[in-house]
Amino acid sequence: MFFKLRSIVCVTLASMFLTFGASTVFAEPELVLKFAGQNATDHPATDMMHKIAEQITERTDGRIGVRVFPANQLGDYTLVYEEQIRGTIDMSCISVPSQFDPRMELIYINGYVSDYEDAKTVFAQDGWLFNKMNEFNERLGVKLLGFYVEGMIGTGTTKPANEPLNPDVDKGVLVRVPGMDVYNLAAQAMGYNTQTIPYADVYQSLQTGVVDGVNGYPVAAAYTALGDVLKHWYMTNYSIEVLNYMISGKTWDKIKPEDQAVIEEILAAATTSSIDNAKNVDEHYMDLMRKKGIEVHTYTKEELQPIMKACASTWPKLERNMTKELMDDFRRELAPK
Repeated sequence: MFFKLRSIVCVTLASMFLTFGASTVFAEPELVLKFAGQNATDHPATDMMHKIAEQITERTDGRIGVRVFPANQLGDYTLVYEEQIRGTIDMSCISVPSQFDPRMELIYINGYVSDYEDAKTVFAQDGWLFNKMNEFNERLGVKLLGFYVEGMIGTGTTKPANEPLNPDVDKGVLVRVPGMDVYNLAAQAMGYNTQTIPYADVYQSLQTGVVDGVNGYPVAAAYTALGDVLKHWYMTNYSIEVLNYMISGKTWDKIKPEDQAVIEEILAAATTSSIDNAKNVDEHYMDLMRKKGIEVHTYTKEELQPIMKACASTWPKLERNMTKELMDDFRRELAPK
């Protein structure tokens, strides 16, 4: 009986260590948070979620435990967000859905950040964008904690684009774009002809010549999904792939103020870390593109200004869903100078 009891205790302690992921075994936590993600288990965003979970447990001295559920295990991002409103899912690292408030698409607008240093300012917790997105979330009972920046977005093609930095020149390329106005309008403003095609059909469409290129892909996704068919990659940084760290307002109210401050500090650091990592990931996958024979075109921030201004010229067309007041504020705060 003694040996059986000792085994049970050892297994329980080991389980606590593995679940809450720290170098110290803590007592039973006061609160265990369910942390939902949409990326695969081996994706860098999921790795970051585990690190955040460990840091929260360590820095709250075990008062708060965190269980990570990646790969849409708790539902897709729209369902996860809805469950955060209800308080049945605590935290998330997901795309933000816009069906509850179309102004949430603010974060996906093209043409307002063109390099990683800009991103650190734009996505900071004390920045205008964070505060505005948090305002929209809090109206729905969800609190924004930070951002996961996956990487800058460019254009991949199977044939050369005409004068890629001159928005007044027809690029002579038909590109696939995501089914969102922010991407379609920006691509057209940069001189591309556009076609919306389901994500699952993009590779075959490029392979068969239905389209000549793609917009809306960060570098890693373009290489891993389309590297065998792309011939050119234009690193135009006209948009950025970003996820949102959020927490249910009902959960937040259960957390002590001193632990709230710890969580906010951890997520601020995670945001900056993701931007630094995104730069390294983008450079790594551009190197892999070159090794595969894809011609990679990179540019300075100054060289990209005409494209950024072309994207910004489409912003008035977004006022129907975003409201003129919001877009006026957005232009004042984030328009390329």
